[in-house]
Amino acid sequence: MMLRYRAAGAVFSLVLAAGLGMQVNAAGLGGELGGNSTAGIANSLNQETVSVEDVKKAAAETLWVGTPLEGYTNIAISNVDNNLNIRAEASTDGKLVGKLRNDSACDVVSVDGEWAYITSGEVEGYVKAEYLLTGTEAVDKALELGHTVAKVTADALYVRVEPSTEAEYWTMVPKGEELAVLEELGDWVKVDIDGEEGYVASEFVEVSSQLKTALTITEALYGEGVSDVRMAVCEFAKQYVGNRYVWGGTSLTKGADCSGFVLSVFKNYGVSLPHSSRAQANCGTRISVSDVKPGDLLFYNRGSGIGHVAIYIGGGKIVHASSPSTGIIISNAHYRSPVCAARILQD
Repeated sequence: MMLRYRAAGAVFSLVLAAGLGMQVNAAGLGGELGGNSTAGIANSLNQETVSVEDVKKAAAETLWVGTPLEGYTNIAISNVDNNLNIRAEASTDGKLVGKLRNDSACDVVSVDGEWAYITSGEVEGYVKAEYLLTGTEAVDKALELGHTVAKVTADALYVRVEPSTEAEYWTMVPKGEELAVLEELGDWVKVDIDGEEGYVASEFVEVSSQLKTALTITEALYGEGVSDVRMAVCEFAKQYVGNRYVWGGTSLTKGADCSGFVLSVFKNYGVSLPHSSRAQANCGTRISVSDVKPGDLLFYNRGSGIGHVAIYIGGGKIVHASSPSTGIIISNAHYRSPVCAARILQD
């Protein structure tokens, strides 16, 4: 990791230099980068001087493989208290298209005065450049923040209570879902799902180090007959995405756990709910998971019983207070197997 770190830092220095109109001598990289990293740049470029684009490409494709920086060419890290707004135009009046949570990564495409045009995850747009860490400072921060995830490659994957095919499973996750890795154990990977530990088979996941990226702001897909209050509940809940998870908390701004989040969202609409996911599952009317509408609640197992709750927002998505490491997020409704659903809003 240290070799990759030094190489990445050096390349970023070169990117900055090239960005100022300087030509960089590829043959002179030996003292700082050293070893195979230098040879990789010089040999792949086969030229005495390199442009900023050459250096960026070499960094993204050669030096950063296997690190959180892989795939980034001009990385920046958000440095805000909560969320950094991403807008469609370089103006505070521009349409909001996404949110860059604190310590999230983006690629800076261009800078125009106080605004930077960025790409992050599925979002692209403008942010205030003053709230971004860039250059070697961003590289250092990215290497510090990188977290390991296991991406599911099978159509569906059992999450077991012990690292054995003989062990019971407590949920299933679909293809493409990314799970937080706690430990790699050879044939098994220990993962975290909403604060609950489990084990998945290594052969059915791809493990990599990643950084948080931007959250998209899109309209939920509402079906016919969905009431205005259901739409209002979902939109109200979504505005707190990116805020903290706090065990036992009920504050939408200072922190809440899963049932505390649901409790506080519905309290805003005059509905009183208990502060327990298991108790909330017995509120309202129990319905089939396949019949959920925006504003209904979905419940998930934790261990032997219900231990997690989320608000369905339409389009196959939920919003929920997931865990201390992720906070309030939007996920696929079937990111793991829901066990039941409840309708609190009757219409």
